[in-house]
Amino acid sequence: MRRRQASCIVTFHTTADAMETERVCRAAGLAGRLIPAPRDLTADCGIAWCGPAETRPALEAALRAAGVEAAGLREQLY
Repeated sequence: MRRRQASCIVTFHTTADAMETERVCRAAGLAGRLIPAPRDLTADCGIAWCGPAETRPALEAALRAAGVEAAGLREQLY
């Protein structure tokens, strides 16, 4: 069984924003992956980005610089 870790979960309004986040994070060398949005979070497209909680400041900066609009951003165990 996989251990749950503190993660930064980003949800999106559109699938295009989710896919752009993956591209931006890969280019910036940020760890994480696209996941189905957790049930307790709202995501219009049903996709979320999950990365280590400690990458949150860098993730927010990268998304802001790329012009990606997140529906929500939250830290939780995942």
